[in-house]
Amino acid sequence: MIALLRGRVVDRTVRGEVVLDVNGVGYRIQVAPRTLATLATVGADVALHTHLHVREDALILFGFATREERECFEGLIGARGVGPSLALAILSVHAPRELARVLSEGDIDALTLVPGVGRKTATRLMVELKSRMDGPDLEIDLGAGGPAPVRADLRTALAGLGYGPEEIAEALRELPAEGDVQELLRRALKLLAAAR
Repeated sequence: MIALLRGRVVDRTVRGEVVLDVNGVGYRIQVAPRTLATLATVGADVALHTHLHVREDALILFGFATREERECFEGLIGARGVGPSLALAILSVHAPRELARVLSEGDIDALTLVPGVGRKTATRLMVELKSRMDGPDLEIDLGAGGPAPVRADLRTALAGLGYGPEEIAEALRELPAEGDVQELLRRALKLLAAAR
């Protein structure tokens, strides 16, 4: 129903909400932390791709920096057992292309990085989401061949060195999806050392 809103940011909260003034009407929009971080400061003009979620007791607008994120969110909430909160949590940890890689490689450890998702839930989500990935709701172009499967090796190595899931996720966000595992591990360790 409402696919895009362009207006001025008049408020933003740490809970992940922004209020967007569109021609004198203030729209309260729920956004993922990743999207909130990309938004300019209060007073700036922005455009958000939106999804209107209808429940018995509420109409909730969800906003995304890109159309790809919105389409990925819509694909996620179409899966059994995945509501808007879990979909936003997944997109906060994994961008659409990264999520496509996680699903194509069956990287359950990557799904457990999502807050509140344990190994059992991650296994169920993997089955549920993998079946949707090839459908139109979650189809994400990875280019020729997609990224090399080095992330799982990096994650395992960093976990073995005692780093927590949040630290690992933060370091992996800064690194390319392809490359030599040894070199990427050295770069990850530098990033983690600088963050501590």
